[in-house]
Amino acid sequence: MSDEGSGGSRAVRGAASRDRVVRSALRAYAANGYTGSPLAGIAQAAGLTTAGLLHHFPSKEELLIAVLKERDRLDGERFQLRGFVGLKALDALLELVTANTATPGLVRAFTVLMGESAAEDHPAAPWFTERYPRRRDNLAAALRSGIQAGEVREDTDSDAVAAEVIAMMDGLQVQWLLNPDQVDMAKIFAHYIDSVRRAVQIPGDQSP
Repeated sequence: MSDEGSGGSRAVRGAASRDRVVRSALRAYAANGYTGSPLAGIAQAAGLTTAGLLHHFPSKEELLIAVLKERDRLDGERFQLRGFVGLKALDALLELVTANTATPGLVRAFTVLMGESAAEDHPAAPWFTERYPRRRDNLAAALRSGIQAGEVREDTDSDAVAAEVIAMMDGLQVQWLLNPDQVDMAKIFAHYIDSVRRAVQIPGDQSP
């Protein structure tokens, strides 16, 4: 076997191992949260030693960032806002919030890291800094498309509505994590989205 072929095989195996680690961590965080998921357990579930895991992810924080990126990728496959027109984007966000209620451990890990990332030197800070503008832009673009399609009111401030909806999502998520027995996140967000629809929808439009 040539050195080039051997190197290619190693690269493929390395990528596969890295993917197993991320998926194992994703399952672990969803079940037990970030602090309750030691690297040794994640490594074992991925079929690696702890040293083997650290070869791919030198720190627990770097692994968590990779998990958050994977979560975004999976969410994007199911709830991608890009390309949506008008009010269907709001429905997609409601589906996402409802789906998040099934993975409180992962949501908690995400929320904790988001708070920690406010520190300038936190390794997750650049990722979160880039993420929010993208989410706002995608939702605002959907609303502007709805205006062009005659579904959304022309006087709608798409950027402001997008920022408000995302703030509601994340703020409600924190309340749900702290008091899950008192805060029905999916129900409250559904009620909120209904109010947003009524505010921005052209009167007489019966879009579902």
